[in-house]
Amino acid sequence: MIAGNTITLANFSVETVRQEFPILRRTVHGGTPLVYLDNAATVQKPQRVIDAITNFYATSNANVHRGGHALGTEATALFEAARTDVASFIGAAPDGVVFTRGTTESINLVASALASKFGANLSGKSVVITEMEHHANIVPWQVFCEKTGASLRVIPIHNDGTLDMHSACEMVTENVVVVAAVHVSNTLGVTNPVAELCALAQSVGAVSVIDGAQAIVHYPIDVSAIGCDFYVFSGHKLYGPTGIGVLAARPGVLDELPPYQTGGAMIDTVTFERTTYGAPPLRFEAGTPNLDGAIGLAEAVRWLQAFSRDAIVEHEERITEELLSVLRDVPGVTILGPGRKHAGIASFVIDSMHAHDIGTLLDEQGVAVRTGHHCTMPLLRRMGLSSAVRASIALYTTSADIEAFAGALHSAIRILR
Repeated sequence: MIAGNTITLANFSVETVRQEFPILRRTVHGGTPLVYLDNAATVQKPQRVIDAITNFYATSNANVHRGGHALGTEATALFEAARTDVASFIGAAPDGVVFTRGTTESINLVASALASKFGANLSGKSVVITEMEHHANIVPWQVFCEKTGASLRVIPIHNDGTLDMHSACEMVTENVVVVAAVHVSNTLGVTNPVAELCALAQSVGAVSVIDGAQAIVHYPIDVSAIGCDFYVFSGHKLYGPTGIGVLAARPGVLDELPPYQTGGAMIDTVTFERTTYGAPPLRFEAGTPNLDGAIGLAEAVRWLQAFSRDAIVEHEERITEELLSVLRDVPGVTILGPGRKHAGIASFVIDSMHAHDIGTLLDEQGVAVRTGHHCTMPLLRRMGLSSAVRASIALYTTSADIEAFAGALHSAIRILR
């Protein structure tokens, strides 16, 4: 890795990047080179992230925010430094960053805390989501509506997969209490106008929640510029470890919410008669946090910051276009989503071929893709589908990977036809 924040378009080398990912050197199925195109599910981890986790356990392991000994002090400093680095990465304040288990828990935290705040008093009110949401941004709001008496409304998409903003403007009215939307669809690869959606929510006094699970790795994110109340994402999609996520809140918003879970570390005082809770973010981090996850995520952020965002965007856009070009040349293929712009994701179906059959034959040739409904069953149902194949790229994806995918796909098609 080139030292410092110096990896630009002029000196970016994907082959150098790949050397930092040990898993990319392995083979599968008895010696077939791995071609990993399931990055929308989880990306692989650079060696320095793996080392940061190992080093924490080897040298600094202790619980945080308690214990007056050297290791406890050191672990707390590392954990809070991770919070500061992650906050800086997305333009948030450190006291607005809550560490969670991932995007799913972050959304559940917000939905549960808001339900406790509002109580069963929202008859006639509504929550607005979009037709392209992941189940993790559907089901928590269904539960919220069951608890509060609110109704769930859905912004439709156009036939090309883009969001119907005219309908959004009509639906986000004074009776809306929450607007929850995905930034980048994990199935369509479409990028939504989230700043516009958040402005709509703000104009009617609604809370805005943005699912950034797919966007965080492809685009520079500034939560203050987006104007959201909450922005959520997972570490494992950002070259960090699994089991760690982020809930980033606008200043002051967390102060108004009751705890999501209770226990150690999130309290101020406890008696048998009454408990008072601590200030955010610790109020929402009950128990021992995922220390190594936070430290690994912060290391992934530091690793990414060695690249100019222009270098990342240019490389990923070029590789994505190569992937789409391969698919456009396949007879009978339908690519889900907009005609041109895809954020690193290409989902597709091929006439008379089952997605799982295609995925199995690709896997036999060493190419890892995702098949199924991608946790977007309502979206696929809207398109008349039950499953699709999804290929997705990362910073380490090469043109050779796309060529290998193309060859494997055509081989699979010959067998299935």
